[in-house]
Amino acid sequence: MSGDSDCTRTSPSAGSPSDNEFLPDRPKYVCSLSPDLITKAREELQEKPEWRLRDVQALRDMVCKDYPSLGTCLDDAFLLRFLRARKFDYDRALQLLVNYHTCRRSWPEVFNNLKPSAIKPVLESGFVTVLPRLDPEGRHVVCIRPDRWTPSNYPITENIRAIYLTLEKLIQSEETQVNGIVILADYKGVSLSKASHFGPFVAKKVIGILQDGFPIRIKAVNIINEPRIFKGIFAIIKPFLKEKIANRFFLHGCDLSSLHQNIPPVILPEEYGGTSGKLDISAWNELLLASEEDFLHDFSQLVLPCDSSPHDMLVSGDADEKQCDDSLRGMKPQLYYCY
Repeated sequence: MSGDSDCTRTSPSAGSPSDNEFLPDRPKYVCSLSPDLITKAREELQEKPEWRLRDVQALRDMVCKDYPSLGTCLDDAFLLRFLRARKFDYDRALQLLVNYHTCRRSWPEVFNNLKPSAIKPVLESGFVTVLPRLDPEGRHVVCIRPDRWTPSNYPITENIRAIYLTLEKLIQSEETQVNGIVILADYKGVSLSKASHFGPFVAKKVIGILQDGFPIRIKAVNIINEPRIFKGIFAIIKPFLKEKIANRFFLHGCDLSSLHQNIPPVILPEEYGGTSGKLDISAWNELLLASEEDFLHDFSQLVLPCDSSPHDMLVSGDADEKQCDDSLRGMKPQLYYCY
C-alpha cells in the first residue's frame, strides 16, 4: 500500500467517526493498552481515547496535504506511534514522521536491505540485546555492549542497523510507545581504536535518528564500566544532544550500587550484580529473527517515490559530512588525551 494511493483515498472529513469505513483495506485499530496505561497516556502524552482516531485522521490529512509523495504507511497504528512520541502535537508529530523517512533515505549503508537476517552476526555477537524482564515502570531495557564488536569483522554501521531493528521491534508494542525504553550501555574494554570508529559524522547521524527521527521515548541512558576514553566519546556526542536527553545520561563507572538505583537488581543479569541469572541473548535473537516477514511487509510500505523531494526534511549532505570529518580531526587529540 503506497503513500500516494493512501492519500488519494483518505476520507474527506477529519474527525468523522466513520473515517475508517472509507478505507476497507486498512487495518482497523484496536487499542491494546490496559486501563492503567490508558490513564498514563492521557496524563503524560495528552492522549484522549475518545479523540484518538480523530487525531490520527488529522495527522493523515496533514501528510496527504503537505507531503503527498512521502511514500509512508498511513495505518492508524503506525501514525499513532508518532503522535504518542510527540504528545499529540500534530505539527511535531508530522515533522517526526518526515524525519523518520529522511533518516532512512539519507543513510543507505544502514537502511538498504534492512532485515534481521542481514544483521545476524551482530546479534550472535551479543552487541545488542533486550533484557527479558521489564523495569518497575514497565519499560524494556536495551543492553548495548560495544566490547562484543570486532571492527575487522564488519563496519560500525552493522551495529547501528542492529540497534535500529531492535527499536523497530520494540516500538510495535503500544506499551512501549507509552512507557518508553531504558538503555544500558556497558563500555568495558572499549579501546581507543574502537572508539575512533564513532566519529562526529556517525554520532550526528545516530543522535539525529534517536532524538528527531524515530518515534520512541528514551527515558534513561545508563553507562557502566566507562573507561577514561569515554570522556572523549561523550565530548563528541554531547553537542548533538538536546538538554532533556543529555540530562537522562547517567555515568555509573564501576559502581554497581549506583546502577541499581536506576535499574533494580531483580531484572539485571549476574554480570551487572543482578539476580536474574546469566545474560541470555538467545531469546531476543530468536524473537527478532522470527520477525523477518513482518519487517519485510512493514518496510515494503515505506516507498521512496522516484520524483520525491519533500521540503523541510533533515537531510545530511556532503557539506555536513565534511564538517563532521573536520570535527573528528579536532576531536582525535582529545580522545588520545583521555585515553
